[in-house]
Amino acid sequence: MAATSATTFPIGSSASASLKFGQITQSKAFSINFSSNNYLRSFSGPKAANSVTCESQSSFLGSENIKALKHSYSTKAQKHNQRSYNYVQPQASYKVAVLGAAGGIGQPLALLIKMSPLVSALNLYDIANVKGVAADLSHCNTPSEVADFTGASELANCLKGVNVVVIPAGVPRKPGMTRDDLFNINANIVRTLVEAVADNCPDAFIHIISNPVNSTVPIAAEVLKQKGVYDPKKLFGVTSLDVVRANTFVAQKKNTKLIDVDVPVVGGHAGITILPLLSKTKPAVAFTDEEVQELTVRIQNAGTEVVEAKAGAGSATLSMAYAAARFVESSLRALDGDSDVYECSYVQSDLTELPFFASRIKIGRNGVEAVISSELEGLTEYEQKALEALKPELKASIEKGFAFVQKQPVTA
Repeated sequence: MAATSATTFPIGSSASASLKFGQITQSKAFSINFSSNNYLRSFSGPKAANSVTCESQSSFLGSENIKALKHSYSTKAQKHNQRSYNYVQPQASYKVAVLGAAGGIGQPLALLIKMSPLVSALNLYDIANVKGVAADLSHCNTPSEVADFTGASELANCLKGVNVVVIPAGVPRKPGMTRDDLFNINANIVRTLVEAVADNCPDAFIHIISNPVNSTVPIAAEVLKQKGVYDPKKLFGVTSLDVVRANTFVAQKKNTKLIDVDVPVVGGHAGITILPLLSKTKPAVAFTDEEVQELTVRIQNAGTEVVEAKAGAGSATLSMAYAAARFVESSLRALDGDSDVYECSYVQSDLTELPFFASRIKIGRNGVEAVISSELEGLTEYEQKALEALKPELKASIEKGFAFVQKQPVTA
């Protein structure tokens, strides 16, 4: 992909190695050239350069976030120069666990997480076939160490000391299957995995991908409550895919530069509970009533679009992995001290009368720092009606999740 802009920061003399990693927010990717040492040379391969270069491309990071990262690495470079060092080393210091790592989402998600310089250890768990995935990923010359864990007997060890737990485990949708059809199977899977998280890494950020998210996040919350370790600031339903799709479809429809498009998506993560706020699109775009209707329906049904296109061979795995990796990277940057991290996510919320609601949030070192309420102000008539229409369905899904755990209490 062609870079749209580049910023270079001097580091000092000597040959250097190039560290390239795709970040994911809806905006800008970059490559970073660090002065060479054995650690980075093994990671990136040799390349002559004397600078850190951040090239804007399509990536995990948004435009605001990449500015902060550029400043961070520039500051670190200056400090190293003051101590007469001629290299900058990425601070790979966080441990991430992917539960369901051998699945259709888990494998590409693990690969994308392996590319992050903020990850020092990547623990992969599944009930089978995870050893091969871990062996394969371990050959990638990026800093994080990969470990595999198979079956319930190894789950606790997988979670020890983990900072971020990502849960894509579960069965995928098939043609004709709704997210609600997945409930009985995936509800039990999420319940079991979150119990283990509560017992082994209760302070970790928990990212729930397993569908139906509208119900599995409340299930996770109830399990954590019964275990006495519930922190609503650290439980996230990953709805980034709805944002990724909204940004993509709007850019295609209006022939705008995708890297600049940002559409907030609120509500939930299934059907009509997915509400893209097209009136809040940045940069501002004018839509006809027909375009609003068409784009809203397409964003809401995009998962079905993929299921049908794969004709029984799976659901949205690659785009989901991309979107989830974006959210993981944002969480890691927040944990690392970035004070300007914003994402849309399905969290405990007081924006509406519903206990859980997806909206834009600010993420910090302790999890959710703020729920952004301004985007629910000044909605169009279409959006206001859609918001009221989604509430009964979302409420029913939340209550279904609560009831599931209440019928099968966990052991504290």
